[in-house]
Formats: sequence, structure tokens, C-alpha cells
Amino acid sequence: MKKIGVIGGSGLTSLKQLQITHREVVNTPYGEASAPLTHGRLGNLELLFLPRHGSGHNIPPHRINYRANIWAMKELGVEQIIGFATVGGITQPPQAMVIPDQLIDYSWGREHTFFDGEDGQVAHVDFTSPYCDELRNTLTTAALNAGIDIVTEGVYGVIQGPRLETAAEINRLQMDGCDIVGMTALPEAALAREKGLCYATCAIVVNWAAGKGDGAITQELIDEHLKIAIETKGRLLQQIREKF
Repeated sequence: MKKIGVIGGSGLTSLKQLQITHREVVNTPYGEASAPLTHGRLGNLELLFLPRHGSGHNIPPHRINYRANIWAMKELGVEQIIGFATVGGITQPPQAMVIPDQLIDYSWGREHTFFDGEDGQVAHVDFTSPYCDELRNTLTTAALNAGIDIVTEGVYGVIQGPRLETAAEINRLQMDGCDIVGMTALPEAALAREKGLCYATCAIVVNWAAGKGDGAITQELIDEHLKIAIETKGRLLQQIREKF
């Protein structure tokens, strides 16, 4: 049975037909992961779920222990990881589901590699195409089978957070070619590549980015779209289980 890792936010563990078997704390050389990892089954698909912001959503994006999270997934036998993300839309509107094919990193100061030189090893990992095409195709097919409108490519701009962006910053990101903006795709995707894991992001737009919508970005507006995002995520995973 293939084991799929899912890193994301709230809502997954309440997914219908997901049978949770147990939770496991994994000790890593990089400290604690964001939370105990939840083992579950969705039909014949074995899922390993980790909330990257912690069980109580209390870890800001720049404080997430990305290395521990990816190391724990690898240690428990995961081969493919779906990174769910809620993002702001630059060229894509709220409620759009985007499977990005490229990344631009605007974050700073994060522990972003396993090859930090402390063990005497240095490696340069190819990152020309930062996402796994096999898993991106699986997500695309599952979305289409679930009747979900999907954008099959796009550039994800990764900013530091936790504050949201200024309108000028979003204009800069758009000129750089970014379609969506979020805070967590890196170093998560790069660390997965270093560990030889197949990784893809499924990004759901929950608000227009700064200056792209009418008025200020409010938590109430984000929450409204987030409810729909959780339901959409569940429909997608129900279809993914048919692929394995």
C-alpha cells in the first residue's frame, strides 16, 4: 500500500470516510515536527497528515520547522507529499484551485537545506522544475474527476509573513511573473527534493492579494472562502484515493 504524505491546515482530519488509526511523535535530528503525525486510511490509500502550523494553528510560517517535518515524513516511509496551501490571488480569483509548476522565493532567514555543511556534506540539488510532474498530473486528474475547476500551472511567490503584503509588493510580484502568493511552499518543496520525495502544491485562493480586490483583506472574508476550500480539499482527496 502506497503511503501519501499530506501537509496542510485544518479540516483534513474531519474528512468523511477518513479512518484515523493513530498519531505518532517522531524524533528528528532537527527537533520537533509541527505536531504529531496522524496516520489514517481513505479507502485503500494510506495517508500521513501533518498540520504545518501546529495542532492549534499557532506556528507562524517563518517559525515552522520545515526540516523536521520533511525528515519525519521520509522516516515514516512517505514517497509523495501533497502540500495544501491557502494563498492570495494575483492573477487568479478567490476559490480558484491552482497546481503551480514554478516557485519564486522572497523569504529569508529560514533553515532551508539539509546540506548545511555541519556533517561535512555539500550537495547542489537540481531545482529547475521544483514540483513533481507525476503528482501534479495526479492532482489535476483527480480535480477534473471531482468536477473541480482547476488551473494546471502558475508561479507561486513565497513571501516571509506573517504579515500580508503591500499593494506595491504585489505589483512587484506580478511583474516578476507570480500568479499566487503564499508563505509556506519554500523551503518545504526544496527540502522534499533533497530527500528524493515527489512533492506538489495544491493551492486554493482564499482572497485577492493586496490591491487586487475591493477594499481591505479581512479575516472574515478569508474564513468565508476557507470553508469552501476545506470542502473542495475533501472532494479532491476522495478522488485521489482512486488513483492508488
